[in-house]
Amino acid sequence: MPSARLCSVQRSLFSLPRIQLESLADSSFQQTIDRNSSRAKKRPFSSTSALLNWLAPKRGHSDKNRKGKPRVRTGGSTKGTTVQWGDYGIRLRDHDRRIPAKQLQIAADTIKQRLRGQRYRLYTRVTANIGVYTKGNEVRMGKGKGSFDHWAARVAVSRIMFELKGDLHEQIVRDAFRLAGNKLPGLYEFVRKGDPPVMGITKVEAGTTLEQIHRPSTKLPMDVTAGRIPATAPP
Repeated sequence: MPSARLCSVQRSLFSLPRIQLESLADSSFQQTIDRNSSRAKKRPFSSTSALLNWLAPKRGHSDKNRKGKPRVRTGGSTKGTTVQWGDYGIRLRDHDRRIPAKQLQIAADTIKQRLRGQRYRLYTRVTANIGVYTKGNEVRMGKGKGSFDHWAARVAVSRIMFELKGDLHEQIVRDAFRLAGNKLPGLYEFVRKGDPPVMGITKVEAGTTLEQIHRPSTKLPMDVTAGRIPATAPP
C-alpha cells in the first residue's frame, strides 16, 4: 500500500509543469537554509556564562545603591593591584573615586582609537555596577533619594583599570594609556606585568614587611619637615 501511494505521488510530480517543479525546489532549498541559519543563531551548550555588559549590570536599577566608599586595603590584601592577564596596565594612584560608566566607555574608545590597526586584546578590570541617583536643583530635603541617572564604578586606590596584551611597542601602549588617563578623573600610572603589588598606597617590593607597613606614623622634627618646603632661595 505505501509503495502504491509513493508511485501516485511520483506520477503527480511528473505531471506538473517544469516551472512549478523549480518553484517547489527553490522553496524547499530556502526552508533548508532558514533551518540551518536558525540553528547557527542558537548559542551552543557551554559551561561558561554569556558575555555581560561591563557598563551596566544585568539586574537593573531596582535597588537604590548608596554612595559608599572603597576601603583602603592595609590588612595584607593586594588584590587587583597587579597585571594579571595582559602585559601592560593602567592603575589609579591618588585616591578612590566613583567613575561614571560614560567616562569609562570614552577611555576604552580612546585606547581602541589609538591602537587602530594593531593586534591586541583589551581587558577591563572594573565594572559599572553602582547606580547614581539625582534630584533637581532647588529641591527640598526628603521625599526619597531621587531618580536613576547613570551607572558608575567604585574604583579603589591602586586598582588596575585596563590591561593590554599583544604584539605592541611599550611606547605606543604608554601613549594609549596616557590619552585614556586624560579622559578619566584622577591620577594614573603605567604598570607592567611583574611589577610589585600595592597595599593601600605602599608598593610591596622586595624587603618590605607587614610590620613596616603597619607601623604607626611618627611626627618628624621641624627642621626635617621645613626642609621639604620648596623655596626660591636656600636658607
